Amino acid sequence: MTDGVFDPASLSQAWAQPSKPRPIVIFGAGSIVGDAHFPAYAKAGFPVAGLFDPDQGKAEKLAAKWGVAAYRSTEEAASIDGVIFDLATPPAHHAGVLRALPDGAVALIQKPMGSDLTEASEILEICRSKNLKAAVNFQLRFAPMMLALKDAIAGDWLGEVVDFDAWLALATPWQLWEFLLKAPRVEIAMHSIHYLDLIRQLLGDPLGVHAKTLGHPGHKVAQTRTSAILDYRDTVRCALSINHDHKFGRKHQVCEFRICGTEGAAYLKLGLNLDYPRGEPDILEIYPKGGSDWTTVPLVGKWFPDAFVGRMANVQRYASGEDAELVSSVEDAWNTMALVEAAYQSSAAPATPIAARP
Repeated sequence: MTDGVFDPASLSQAWAQPSKPRPIVIFGAGSIVGDAHFPAYAKAGFPVAGLFDPDQGKAEKLAAKWGVAAYRSTEEAASIDGVIFDLATPPAHHAGVLRALPDGAVALIQKPMGSDLTEASEILEICRSKNLKAAVNFQLRFAPMMLALKDAIAGDWLGEVVDFDAWLALATPWQLWEFLLKAPRVEIAMHSIHYLDLIRQLLGDPLGVHAKTLGHPGHKVAQTRTSAILDYRDTVRCALSINHDHKFGRKHQVCEFRICGTEGAAYLKLGLNLDYPRGEPDILEIYPKGGSDWTTVPLVGKWFPDAFVGRMANVQRYASGEDAELVSSVEDAWNTMALVEAAYQSSAAPATPIAARP
């Protein structure tokens, strides 16, 4: 802000870096590790000690590419001292790895926090009983465009937020994640969970949710399409329309948020999801309070890999005492899992019936 004039370059887009980052031990060697974790940590200068994956061949191949150790077991990886443990494991495996970690360890857990709320509660209890300093990898909060959006809202450039729309119509390559092809919960639990978590950060916890999530006759992935409305009483309208099966060329595909306040608005394009994992450039435009047109915010970085840099930076800084808050701690992340659970319960419940003609 300069004399009441909106300055897009002044919006914060990056998390402060740790002064002395600890080495990182990664559990998992899936596509997300190669596409995001390693590139992010290399960009930030965060040292990686090594990784473990039950598929030893996959682990050794990825470890050799990045010049790190390939551990032979969960126990060996968990025995490394003075590190941050980075769990890039399928949700059903989180609890077993967390139990193997030493008491008081620092850990970053891949989302979701378990396969369902029951597993999330088990993970929360493990972390409490072992005194683990653990966060969940809801890294969308740390994407440059989302940090800038949060800063703009905090700076009152939108006024009071009263509308939040998420609209996706695209083609997602679910085959990149083999474990998802037979999972009973996919779209909300593995994808829209990012949006629900971000909405919680920006708007707080809703009273409840109306949702319907379903698959598509063209494949066997459990769910790839979701419609949801979050209930924020009579102040905020919050809706998500998600379709991962819009496979008819790029022309009419979209992945965008529209956030409207009483005095300004924001538009975001989440470019990563369009042609994933290569993606397109992210876009953030703001119509600021007191302005007369849309202003493009020059973004320095993008969702992948920069959000992973910020996410790990906060964990590192919390471990060293440089940050007072562990963002998306397991205590907070449980609430996102509760919202996800409510969405699945809503989807399974009967709709309000339409009255019959008298």
